[in-house]
Amino acid sequence: MSMDLRLLRYFVATADAGSATRAAELLHVTQPVLSRQLRQLEANLGVPLFAREGRRLRLTRTAMDLLPRARDLLAHADDLERAVGLLASGRLDELHLAVPSTTLTDVLAPFLATLGPDDPVAMVRELDPRGAVAAVRAGADLAIVTRPPGRSLTSRALAVLPVWAYVRPDDPWAGRGSVDVRDLVTRPLVLLTEDLRPRPLLDAAVEDAAVGYGDVLEVSNAQVALALAASGRGVAIVSDDPRFGLVPLHIEAPAGRVRIRLYAAWDPHHHAAEALSALADRLSAFCVESYGAEVAAR
Repeated sequence: MSMDLRLLRYFVATADAGSATRAAELLHVTQPVLSRQLRQLEANLGVPLFAREGRRLRLTRTAMDLLPRARDLLAHADDLERAVGLLASGRLDELHLAVPSTTLTDVLAPFLATLGPDDPVAMVRELDPRGAVAAVRAGADLAIVTRPPGRSLTSRALAVLPVWAYVRPDDPWAGRGSVDVRDLVTRPLVLLTEDLRPRPLLDAAVEDAAVGYGDVLEVSNAQVALALAASGRGVAIVSDDPRFGLVPLHIEAPAGRVRIRLYAAWDPHHHAAEALSALADRLSAFCVESYGAEVAAR
């Protein structure tokens, strides 16, 4: 059986219009042309679709059963045509992002608020703990990560953000601006778990300084760490923006300030690779605009 989508469109339009005359006007064809096409569709399907009553056409029971299926088929065909158009043009309709929770809260969500109606609709998921490659394989168009992505992906350095030591405003260190890691470990600390990037960066700084931790409280959420610091449980070490009135201090280490790097990564064969690269550039510029030139990736 031959299936011609154009003929199906004539069928649906005629059913909606209620008459061949009105349907022909809407379709911008003559009535004889429309009638001929409808007869061709009936011949192709091998079933009658219309009972002709003078100038009016009445749907047969078969046609009423087929009509919702025809609508569904045409809708899928329209979706396919639209998807092919997007693929051919290199544009994105939806942008699927995989992002660490901290980056989502402080960096990505504010950036998404700047997108306009011509930008793709952002669909955000939490980053796969296995990293950028796993996230892209799972369907992410763009992965934001804190470690250099694998060589199989195209990537762009986005920003270099501080890892902060947060103290209460009444803390003796509140006016210092920065603290040496050797002094930091003498205080009770609220640290993130090792699977969250600020922790291994601090661990490396502590090891380089040839010192060790003292009193440590370990949590798995940066917001909880900040809340505990605000309640006086210790100095919180996170990369998040300030909350609860806490004061951020830079952490000085033998190799320099402790900082966290952000990268955007995507499949180099993605149909919208150029658009993804442009979005990564915009995100990088947004980081500089939000946090200052010192966070620019170099």
